[in-house]
Amino acid sequence: MYDYDLLVVGSANADLVIGVERRPGAGETVLGSDLAVHPGGKGANQAVAAARLGARTALLARVGDDAHGRLLLDSQRAAGVDTAGVLVGGAPTGVALITVDPSGDNSIVVSPGANGRLTPADVRDAASLLHASRVVSTQLEIPLETVVEVVRGLAPDSRFVLNPSPPRPLPSEVLAACDPLIVNEHEAKVLLGGDGAEGSVEGSVSDAPEDWARLLLERGPRSVVVTLGAEGALVASAEGVTRVPSVKVAAVDTTGAGDAFTAALAWRLGAGSSLADAAAYASRVGAAAVTRQGAQDSFPTAAEVEAL
Repeated sequence: MYDYDLLVVGSANADLVIGVERRPGAGETVLGSDLAVHPGGKGANQAVAAARLGARTALLARVGDDAHGRLLLDSQRAAGVDTAGVLVGGAPTGVALITVDPSGDNSIVVSPGANGRLTPADVRDAASLLHASRVVSTQLEIPLETVVEVVRGLAPDSRFVLNPSPPRPLPSEVLAACDPLIVNEHEAKVLLGGDGAEGSVEGSVSDAPEDWARLLLERGPRSVVVTLGAEGALVASAEGVTRVPSVKVAAVDTTGAGDAFTAALAWRLGAGSSLADAAAYASRVGAAAVTRQGAQDSFPTAAEVEAL
C-alpha cells in the first residue's frame, strides 16, 4: 500500500513575472508591468497541481533559508502537499525571470540556486519517501546525477515519469525507466539531435510529431507523450501512436501549463488510467490552467476540470 499517489522530485523557484507588449530582442530594453512574485519551479508546480486535483502528493526539493523559500513552503502546504521532503539551506532559493506577452506566450530564464544543491545523497536519504510513492515524477531543473539516483531508488512497482526540461542528452538508464517521457516540440527536437542541439545536423529532425514520438520511443522509454499546445498531444507506446485532441480555450498565460499537464497525467496513470485516457484528462487540466494568470495560482481543482 502506497502512502502517496505521486512524489515529485524537482525544482522549487520563486517566479518573478513581468508583462510586456513584446519580448525584447538582443540589446533592447522594453518597459513592462509591475513585478509580480509567485511560487513556481517545475517540481513545486507539479506537486501543487496534483494536490489540487486530489492526489496524495509529496515533494522532494531544496529551497533557501529566505523569504522566497518560505513563500514556496507556504504554497505547498496550502495546496495539501506533504513537505517533509523539502530541504532548507545550502544556497538561495532558485528564481525564474519570466516575461509574458499579450498572447500569453512566455520566455523564462532560471537561476537554479538551491535546486542545484539537491544531491544524489539527498535522494538516498529520502529512500522511504520514494518507496512510499506509487508514481515518481521529476524534471531537469535539478542535477542530472540526482535524477539518475531517483531512477536507482525507485520501488519495484513504482512508475517513473520524466519531463526533460530544460532538455539535455539523457543516459540510457534514465530513458529506459521513463513511462512516459513527456516532451514538447522543442524538447523532442533537442533530444533527437535537432533544433540547435550540439552536434545536430540542420534538417535532420522530421517536422511530423508522429515521427518524433516513434523515434523517441526507439531511444528506450517504455512510453512517450508529445505535447503540442493548442494541437493537443500524442501518446506512443508499443501499442502504437495515438492523437489526443486539445480543449479549445482563450489562453491568458501559458506559464506552468506543461507542469499541470504532467502532474495530472502522472496521477491518472497511478490511478489505473490508460496512457491515452490519462493524456486526455491532462489536456483538460492544462487547458484550464492557461485561462488564468500565473503558474500555481492557475491550477484547477478536479471539479473545475470536470466543468471544463
